This record gives sequence, structure tokens and C-alpha cells, in this order.
Amino acid sequence: MSRKVLTIDDSQSVRQMISMTLTSSGYTVDEACDGAEGYAKATTGIYSAILTDLNMPKMNGLEFIKKYRSHPSSRGVPIIFLSTESDESSKREAKSAGAIGWIVKPFDQAQLLTVIKKVAGA
Repeated sequence: MSRKVLTIDDSQSVRQMISMTLTSSGYTVDEACDGAEGYAKATTGIYSAILTDLNMPKMNGLEFIKKYRSHPSSRGVPIIFLSTESDESSKREAKSAGAIGWIVKPFDQAQLLTVIKKVAGA
């Protein structure tokens, strides 16, 4: 069974790197360029995991998580933050909003794949 991951990031190159990393390991990847587009996709699709950036236009990553976690379709879907931010207060806020993990950019492809395999299945 193919696992589907949604990546939400305003950087096209980051989305492409995530997509390339995950599709080469058998995942299907949908992309969104901001939290608003990500929310629309997340609430209409079925995802094994969601990766989201923090700083984006229209709706940032924290706003996305808070809004998505109030939707019934978010139940059981792991959300991982992927951001250049690494301070403890941001991590606590993300966890409080409903994220289960945090990866700092620039990310290591092997680390990303390990995390996704752990939360979404191989």
C-alpha cells in the first residue's frame, strides 16, 4: 500500500527535495505552497503524515496545525514541523498545537526518511 505524505512549504526547492526524497522510497507526495492550500488539501485527502514549514504567507505552520487539528480528518495524522527555527519555545508551541516532531532545515535526507518511515510506515 502506498503511503501518502503532504508537504507544506513556501519554498518550491524544499518541496521538490522532500518530494524527491520520499518518492524514491515509494511514498506518494502532495505539495502545498502555504498553510491555506495545505489545509484545503489536508481536509480533502487522506495522508499518512504531514510535513509543514513554520514561516509561510497566508497561513503559517502553527495556524495550519491549530486549524487542521480542529477538523475531524486530522485524527491520527502525524504532523512534523520542518523549519529553520529551532528555539525551544517554538518547539513547545508546535507540540502544544499538535505537532509530534521537529526537523531543522536544511534537513538531512536520510533523517527525513527515517522520521517519515517511523510515523507513517514503510
